[in-house]
Amino acid sequence: MDLLKRFQGRAIKPPGALAAFLLLAACSPGADLPPLPPPENAVYTLAAGDQVRVITFGEPTLTGQFGVEDSGDIAIPLLGSLHVAGLTTSQLASTIEAQLREKNLIRNPSVSTEIVAYRPIYVLGEVSKPGEYPFRPGMTVLAAVALAGGFTYRAVEDSASVVRTLHAKSIEGLVNRNTLLQPGDVVTVFERNF
Repeated sequence: MDLLKRFQGRAIKPPGALAAFLLLAACSPGADLPPLPPPENAVYTLAAGDQVRVITFGEPTLTGQFGVEDSGDIAIPLLGSLHVAGLTTSQLASTIEAQLREKNLIRNPSVSTEIVAYRPIYVLGEVSKPGEYPFRPGMTVLAAVALAGGFTYRAVEDSASVVRTLHAKSIEGLVNRNTLLQPGDVVTVFERNF
């Protein structure tokens, strides 16, 4: 109601219309959610569900595609299980090179890594086909809704909520249709109040 007091008597007349508008806005889905904060850093780090390709020059047995398990580990032949959650792809390559040197498996290893598939996103709520969808860099909320078959006739089309996991903690916030998504995000499209 502080907002109502601040705007009463200004350009919008009558004050009752403003009060009605503010009450409707306060009742809209997601009105109690804070805006989703932007990602802390632009560097992508690995997490469970990612698929990475490891290429070890001259060593076909150490080259392949590996999935990051729920524990945050990948299993590399001859090296065993390596914890990779939170590492960038370049940090992963350096870690593998260091392990190969430490175990005297390769004197001067040359390793490169790349992400083959990102962990999926999930789209719920008022979309035609709710479910799990592959993430693509640069994906917006609207692009995720398009993958999920588009909005239903009951959908709020200009805002949604996103649950994002940061540092093993889930946060939820209000987003607009042009907000960039991160792998693992859960998007919920609200139902309109008629």
